[in-house]
Amino acid sequence: MAPGREPKGVRVCMYRFSRAIYRELASEITEDPHAGNPYANHERVLHACEAAVERLATDRHYFARPARTLFMDIRAYFPMVSQPRVLRVIERYLEFADEFLRSQPQNGYDIYGNPLQCRASTRKGTPCQRMPLPHNGYCPSHQHLAETEELEPALAA
Repeated sequence: MAPGREPKGVRVCMYRFSRAIYRELASEITEDPHAGNPYANHERVLHACEAAVERLATDRHYFARPARTLFMDIRAYFPMVSQPRVLRVIERYLEFADEFLRSQPQNGYDIYGNPLQCRASTRKGTPCQRMPLPHNGYCPSHQHLAETEELEPALAA
């Protein structure tokens, strides 16, 4: 492991969040009796949970509503009476995952060991290579872009 890189334990912990969501909901997943694979919907739910947690870990600033996105991806695999509980479980575990990610030190790398970069582009159109600030993903030179992001939803309303 290179100096300053995230330990494998962080990746394993993120994997555990997606598995915890799946395990808590697995008993309520409905399967199609005519499908060739009797566990196809279970696999779909698990893959959706893993993808949502991975995106939360690697793309938090562009993943505005992770719980809603995951719920919309998997709600078709649950009966209507279970859906309020499914949403609560998803919200709870993704909030735990987000709290965990916020508690991790910012050392210049994401959980997969990739260097963090500012979310902005340079005047030449290339990605800014500077280290972003943890609270908004922009480097000090591009802080003004974070302020305009906050204004856009207010103007749209």
